[in-house]
Amino acid sequence: MPEARHPEPQGEAQHLCASAELAERGDAIVFDVLQYRQPARAFALRIDGKVVAYLNRCAHVPTEMDWQPGQFLDSERQFILCSIHGAAYEPASGRCVAGPCGRGRLVAIATEERDGQVYWYPSRDTQPPFAD
Repeated sequence: MPEARHPEPQGEAQHLCASAELAERGDAIVFDVLQYRQPARAFALRIDGKVVAYLNRCAHVPTEMDWQPGQFLDSERQFILCSIHGAAYEPASGRCVAGPCGRGRLVAIATEERDGQVYWYPSRDTQPPFAD
């Protein structure tokens, strides 16, 4: 499966959660970021043993996608679904696979898992909520 295209990390690792908090294809951890200096939400999931994170914005219409807080996956837990228009994304890559998202892709956020903890990395476009 193709992996997400991660932006080049440009800041220090930001602690997200303990590794055990992300169950395989389970609920996501939702967290706050700044995208282009504007408040936004992001989410992290464990997919095929790896942690992936994306901005919580549909490629079709820039709206938050979760059905309920932290619930992004379809009933079979195969795809990330937008709760508004049903756009479907491949979880490992963020690539649109069905619905009105066309050739779109979710905005990936670089992550790292080490010593039983999960971290995310700021990029040029996505910063921690306390960034200047």
